[in-house]
Amino acid sequence: MEEQKSPRFRKRETEVYVGNLPLDISEEEIRCLLKDFNPLHVHKIQNGCKCFAFVDLGSMQKVALAIQELNGRLFHKRKLYVNSNRRSPKKSPDVAERPQELPVLEKASGQGFARTTACAQFTPKASGDACVPEKPRTSVFAVPMEMRGSFLVLLLRECFRDLGWLATIHGIGGEVGLLVTSIVPQTPFFWAMHVTETLHQNMQALFGALAEAEEQQPYLHDLAVRRGTRCLAEYHLGEYGRAWNRCWVLDRVDSWAVVMFIDFGRSATIPVQSLRSLDSDDFWTIPPLTQPFMLEKGVLSSYQVIHHILKGKITGALNLESHILKFEEFK
Repeated sequence: MEEQKSPRFRKRETEVYVGNLPLDISEEEIRCLLKDFNPLHVHKIQNGCKCFAFVDLGSMQKVALAIQELNGRLFHKRKLYVNSNRRSPKKSPDVAERPQELPVLEKASGQGFARTTACAQFTPKASGDACVPEKPRTSVFAVPMEMRGSFLVLLLRECFRDLGWLATIHGIGGEVGLLVTSIVPQTPFFWAMHVTETLHQNMQALFGALAEAEEQQPYLHDLAVRRGTRCLAEYHLGEYGRAWNRCWVLDRVDSWAVVMFIDFGRSATIPVQSLRSLDSDDFWTIPPLTQPFMLEKGVLSSYQVIHHILKGKITGALNLESHILKFEEFK
């Protein structure tokens, strides 16, 4: 109750935690790091060999966006830990910088992860301790930032200009085959290609054109790489090799660019010097090959699912994110 009365507690939901900062960093440098989110206040804390900060961004929306764009990025050769400050940080050093979940926007159908109890199998207990399980609670999940409508509309408008084809998405239904290109760990959300004859034609035309363009398109000038830049980059397909793909720059940190691969539905951090120019509208006539989906039953929790075709049926769209279709897999 005392914590709820505290002004500091009421402000936490608009703050973002930034960990693993250099010891000699100034509050002004931290403010510059988050300049795209218009920080209101920066509170730097140095504890021994650890340095972190709490930054008030003014809204939960900016907090979620900052987490999406900065968490795991390199800054002064350090991997940043950026997460929400909705809970007080743990005092124990091994968990002080552990990322927390994004705000929950959607409740997933089905059970999701195993419901939590006080008897978690990974929690060591002294012999003889009584283990009384808590009442099970329904699992909830957050819609990943790269799948939220406001983010996607911004990205798609920058890349494709004409979004007339978006109206056809709501007409998709019934039995389908989905080629999974990317999954979001510990959530039921994933990106997939809706396998159709049109998709095969678009894939052949697009990847053929990009393969030819790779040798002809010049590398981007350093100053040209900024948020919203349309470009060409190499996408790693794991054991399947590599492919050049259309991408959009989400953010830039020093000599690294955070990009979204349009046709695979996946973000990555790559060197700025490896980006090639691809701004001509001729390369953006084919709509993105992937689309976001949510599995209605069960959770896609393994990267082994990527590059597999899931067979099932589309049963509708999410209420809050109408561009994300609900998919039920045939067992």
